Amino acid sequence: MCRNIKTLANFEPPASEDEVRASALQFVRKVSGTTHPSRANEAAFNRAVEEVTVAARLLIDSIETKAPPRNREEEIRKARERTAKRFG
Repeated sequence: MCRNIKTLANFEPPASEDEVRASALQFVRKVSGTTHPSRANEAAFNRAVEEVTVAARLLIDSIETKAPPRNREEEIRKARERTAKRFG
């Protein structure tokens, strides 16, 4: 999985539309193997991003959990610690 795609479920406040779309864009880039599609493929690329965005939003909104919502600041702190440990 692409490291740039972040967990979006179970946060308070919920993931924004921009966060969901950014994850969808990263996913489509990874699957298609390109960050900038050619003109011939641009419509298909953009359509895929929109469809994945809708599917991701539906999934995030449908997930039920008994776990307490995640704290964004805490998750950022943990990610920084992992990065420091990995790269020194």
